[in-house]
Amino acid sequence: MPVKNFLTPIQKKRLQKAIRESNCPRLREHALILLLQNDGKTYEEIADFIGCSYRTVAYWCVHGDPDNLDSLRDRREQGNYRKANESYIKSLLEVVKKEPRSLGYEFEIWTSQRLANHLAQLTGIEISATQVTRILRKHKVRLPMSRV
Repeated sequence: MPVKNFLTPIQKKRLQKAIRESNCPRLREHALILLLQNDGKTYEEIADFIGCSYRTVAYWCVHGDPDNLDSLRDRREQGNYRKANESYIKSLLEVVKKEPRSLGYEFEIWTSQRLANHLAQLTGIEISATQVTRILRKHKVRLPMSRV
């Protein structure tokens, strides 16, 4: 039988407030998981009620910290380019405006892979070409089509 009422009144109020006021759906779901666990629900009952997987419930029951609401945030919201900090993104947005030849390259057009390689040399941060594309898309920057 699950442990009931393990949350302090302050933790419970904080989680309830997060459910009501947060604009992050995953944080709300993870807070609800902890509140249902506090009510004595099993992982299976919580998963059935919310409509998520048993593994999701088990993960957040173990890793969610009711004293730290940020621990309930799913890092996927930030995108997988967390390695690409503000400085990296700023450099990327500056480099993409320049002609590759002006930086000593023999090619005329930037591709995501070329940008990823150039920025890895420039910043020491290695990310995939796909991630570069996502960052550019988020900042509404389009690469020119290659000339054949």
